[in-house]
Amino acid sequence: MEETTERIEKPVSSEAPGMDLKSTRGAFMSNLELPRKGSVQQWLFDRSEVFEPIFNYIGKKVVPQHRHSIWYYFGGLTLFFFIIQIVTGLLLLLYYKPTEAEAFSSFVYIQKVVPYGWLIRQIHAWSANLMVLMAFIHMFSTFFMKAYRKPRELMWVSGFVLLLLTLGFGFTGYLLPWNNLAFYATQIGTEVPKAAPGGALIVELLRGGADVTGETLTRMFSLHVVLLPGITMLLLSAHLMLMQIFGTSIPIGYKEKGLVKGYEPFFPNFLMKDFIGWMIGFALLIYLAIAVPWEIGIQADPLSPPDANIKPEWYFWAQFQLLKDLKFPGGELLAIILFTIGGVVWLLVPFIDRQAAREEKSPVFTIFGLLVLAFLIIESYRVYLDYGFH
Repeated sequence: MEETTERIEKPVSSEAPGMDLKSTRGAFMSNLELPRKGSVQQWLFDRSEVFEPIFNYIGKKVVPQHRHSIWYYFGGLTLFFFIIQIVTGLLLLLYYKPTEAEAFSSFVYIQKVVPYGWLIRQIHAWSANLMVLMAFIHMFSTFFMKAYRKPRELMWVSGFVLLLLTLGFGFTGYLLPWNNLAFYATQIGTEVPKAAPGGALIVELLRGGADVTGETLTRMFSLHVVLLPGITMLLLSAHLMLMQIFGTSIPIGYKEKGLVKGYEPFFPNFLMKDFIGWMIGFALLIYLAIAVPWEIGIQADPLSPPDANIKPEWYFWAQFQLLKDLKFPGGELLAIILFTIGGVVWLLVPFIDRQAAREEKSPVFTIFGLLVLAFLIIESYRVYLDYGFH
């Protein structure tokens, strides 16, 4: 059947892209050919105006360029590794069995029998670590550039809660291989809240009893694959929406001093650079998965003596070392109080830092951030010296 086409003759606005609602879509659509009637393309074309706000937004969004612009890419990298976590996690779910009797054997089966199962598991493990690292870098860069200031307070709050959820993913996922290291690390980690008033109830809820058992495994699995992802997806959507509403923050005083070199279009310039960053991150991820694989270990055995080198994942090392330093009566409770106060202050920084809200530099908060960063690095390094990485 002979198909006929005709050119779309729509005037394109002479203004810069994104300057009116029709211009961006017009630039995309003006030289297209009308699709054949009744085709899928025709169906989509007839409804293309639904996407006008998206075209308009893409055409208008810009990203400031200055000497600290590189820090803008770490939020996107955190999102990228989260997507990797979802994809690999769903693949692992096809074979993993979250029961005391079968968890370790299914874990070994994935590693040794399932085609490329070892690779998926290693990618999942390393992307979790890289996601946490990118989230920390993103948080501290946001803090030091004072990007939390008015009107972005809720962006900071949602971002901090997302970091806590990310750490929650790490804690709940640690037990799932059901090996000895994970078993005793979870036993020690879930013991800490007992020092706080009402902490025994929290411990029982996490463990499903007095001790770490198969019930604990089931609860950690449920938290890891159902509750935490659901909350994270909702909060992440809100965080990204706020990002689109308020745009990219510029460090205090940069506009006034002429330190902003210009603004580059989000599409395609910044988005392409972001994509290149994702590809570099993916290459690093594949290298780590192949060259530095995580060990399988031995099946969890509550009757076997715990390994003297048991420690949590690296992103809990600072807290772990502080607990070791406070090994005296009431020390654990003191550590919990310090962590709680520190976390609340960090969460409320946008509302406490009134100077930044007035677009003024706030050196006191910069020093506070440097002290927090120094604490995390020094205490973590002390653990590394005592135990090594793995």
